Amino acid sequence: MTATVDHAAGAPLLDPYSYDFHEDPYPYYRRLRDEAPLYHNSDLGFWALSRHADVWASFRNSTALSNKFGVSLDPASRGPHAALTMSFLAMDDPAHLRLRTLVSKGFTPRRIRELEPRVTEIANQHLDTMLELAASGETVDYVTEFAGKLPMDVISELMGVPEPDRQEIRAWADAVMHRDDGVTDVPKEAIKASINLFGYYHNMIAERRKQPSDDLTSALLEAEIDGDKLTDEEVLGFLFLMVIAGNETTTKLLANAAFWGHRNPDQLAPVYADLDRVPLWVEETLRYDTSSQILARTVEGEFRIYDTVIPDGDIVLLLPGSAHRDERVFEDADDFVIGRDIGARLLSFGSGAHFCLGAHLARMEGRVALTEMFKRIRGFAVDEDNSVRVHSSNVRGFAHLPITVELR
Repeated sequence: MTATVDHAAGAPLLDPYSYDFHEDPYPYYRRLRDEAPLYHNSDLGFWALSRHADVWASFRNSTALSNKFGVSLDPASRGPHAALTMSFLAMDDPAHLRLRTLVSKGFTPRRIRELEPRVTEIANQHLDTMLELAASGETVDYVTEFAGKLPMDVISELMGVPEPDRQEIRAWADAVMHRDDGVTDVPKEAIKASINLFGYYHNMIAERRKQPSDDLTSALLEAEIDGDKLTDEEVLGFLFLMVIAGNETTTKLLANAAFWGHRNPDQLAPVYADLDRVPLWVEETLRYDTSSQILARTVEGEFRIYDTVIPDGDIVLLLPGSAHRDERVFEDADDFVIGRDIGARLLSFGSGAHFCLGAHLARMEGRVALTEMFKRIRGFAVDEDNSVRVHSSNVRGFAHLPITVELR
């Protein structure tokens, strides 16, 4: 089978900047898997792989498919400078391995485990506010009051950002990711927000150099392997990566879980009865409607697939959002089934050398947030007509998710 180039037939099969695609990418993905498993969009300058087997193998092929120019399709985000904002996610070995190993000295599973009681506290603080608003039967915005606050506050807690600064940090982080309809590059507002975040974290790093604390920022500055330590710029890049990769995706996970739970009440009923099933709800949400839908790679040398040679320097998009709906791998893939067997076939956190370092943090946050909410409510309903999706070239989820809540 050879590649399909779509434009002779009219509208493209895949345009990651289209609002129509953001609303529901899954019919597009099905066509890609069935008609063009290797797809070429010449206007936007990328190839795309949509079947599970191809996405999985490509995640693990870090020789022919390079991360060195970053993982975004946006032209301003791509290039040799990508590591400044995406840290080791925008590097290949050995630079990737060195930086990831040093970061792992500070960003440890133990640190994440010890954070869980504080995550529980923060979750309940935001739930207090949201459920107080909801007590009178009023509609509340689940994203504004809860899902959009918790992940960034957890990251700020990890980093050591003071509570009074966290609301502004959240606003900047949101602005970095937003895209207006049809905009195919990083907008001015996002660049300005990035500069603000860089400036804030630069000052915070300088403060920790003078006066270390017990937070992640200090731990990263102190991390050492055989005399090798992280520079201030490398610490800054990792903090920025956490904001982009760790905040936005977890916010979307929490809202996607609520939305698809609402759409599938038969699947959610057993979760209300047994909160030990919450992790299964999280896993199925990660499969069914994953936050990170599209990740870019750059061909190094050449990349052969489907009787096609993709040349050096071309962009290949990997589509985990499509891979998770591949009926070749998942039975009844378009059905939301909490408790289905997923296992190592999940690609939400990538695979291979670049497997997401924060996967355990995201899963813990999802489990804690949804468990604490379900301890306090008997039911909820989403106002779908007034729900608003985020518009991003690679992340899928909600900017606003109005709900009504029935308290326990």
